[in-house]
Amino acid sequence: MSGTTDQQELPVSSEAPVDPDDVKIGYIGGGSRLWARNLTKELALDETMSGEVVLYDTDHESAQRNEEFGNWVQEREDAVGDWTYRAVESREEALTDADFVILSTQYPPTESMKYDLEIPQEYGIHQAVAITSGPGGIMRAMRTIPVYRDIAAAVREHCPDAWVLNYTNPVTYVTRTLYEEYPDINALGLCHEVFHAQELLAEIVEDQFDVPKPSRDEIEVNVQGVNHFTWVDEASWNGHELLPVVEQYMEKDGVVREYTQSELEDTSHSMHPGFQDNNQVTYELFKRFGVLPAAGDRHLVEFATWFLQEDMPEDLNRWGVLRTPSSYRLARWDDEADTVQQFMDGEKEFDLSETGEVITELMEALAGLSDMRTHVNLPNNGQMLDAPEDAVVETNAVVTQNNVRPIVSGSLPRPVQTQVTQQINNQETIIEAAFDGYDVDYAFQGFLNDPQVKTLQTETARDLFAEMCNALQPLLDDWNLGESETLNESPKFDLE
Repeated sequence: MSGTTDQQELPVSSEAPVDPDDVKIGYIGGGSRLWARNLTKELALDETMSGEVVLYDTDHESAQRNEEFGNWVQEREDAVGDWTYRAVESREEALTDADFVILSTQYPPTESMKYDLEIPQEYGIHQAVAITSGPGGIMRAMRTIPVYRDIAAAVREHCPDAWVLNYTNPVTYVTRTLYEEYPDINALGLCHEVFHAQELLAEIVEDQFDVPKPSRDEIEVNVQGVNHFTWVDEASWNGHELLPVVEQYMEKDGVVREYTQSELEDTSHSMHPGFQDNNQVTYELFKRFGVLPAAGDRHLVEFATWFLQEDMPEDLNRWGVLRTPSSYRLARWDDEADTVQQFMDGEKEFDLSETGEVITELMEALAGLSDMRTHVNLPNNGQMLDAPEDAVVETNAVVTQNNVRPIVSGSLPRPVQTQVTQQINNQETIIEAAFDGYDVDYAFQGFLNDPQVKTLQTETARDLFAEMCNALQPLLDDWNLGESETLNESPKFDLE
């Protein structure tokens, strides 16, 4: 790795020590359908810390279900951790004196998922995920920012020294909001996409070096960018530089190829329709720009929008990417609500095994039990050169007791930096609009600058924005919709 990685920038740190034998985790979004299960597994398999997980959710019934499930897992013979779970009806009770605050919410899933995906499609914008960028990602940010301003204020009041671990999407917007509302917060934006890139590199090592597949932890990467649009300009394993090896691997028959829609929709993928990443977008971007994307192809195409042009969905499918339909998302949301009950009733087999998340390792390091290096999303204090100060960026960091110190990542090649900077500026525009009186017209400027929206005429983009705001009015109460010139000049908006 280059010399940039041993320069370290201003840390995020707390003065409040964590007692590993008496940890309080306040979980906001404690009725989580999926991520709470992962947390429960990881805690049950960890012997180094113990304590209480206090679950708060506006859907108290879901939090109660996760309380029952968490305690059920702890009673298993193969559970070595010592944790108790408790659902509460007060956010204050969950946060007060918390050592760690976990944020994992979806606000709300049903109406928003449908509108985020289906309205833009009527305008010829075929989003694959719609949670970070594009029309759906921006609308998600607009309805999420007010919620997280309130959460940040509650952290300031009830547990100002706690470590706040955010898994809520859009990660960049949420993390940026937490710091803008409460600058002294100790918050980290966390995502597993870079882990998938390390897994891909590990598979390439196995193939090219004819060795057993190494652990992803053995793959060192220099990460820089924004969440879901991160890039690796240096990678190594056991002293071997890996980016030239990726080039060699791509020359093998069958590695770089085209897919058909029928192939992608084969029944072998029926359990997860639209959740395939076949790395063809990754390989193409690496070929064109010389640095390796470190996010799944479904996310990448929403930033690198060449892949969303021309004849849809065929010209997207040829890259091995399927769009995730809103119908599947809604059905999955309903199905997941029953899963933990089915585990406890014996209707589904429960496997207590590691999930690949690093939540326990992270908490152990912050409690002083170990050190670790991982990737995090934090405001830029110099760790990512050429990025604006305070904008939230994703880079590597060293985690030690009560301290997270970002590692200077260097600079991306100018053509890639151009793409990343555009995303940062759009994200900052939406944040500024929210913190300047929830200015809808200024938010529209960020919306208009999004690469997906730039395929439209300005008046058409206005109508798309207005139609989405119109459909999502109940979730945009904090925004001054009625005072917006942009909305009021569009026939697609009718203030309720």
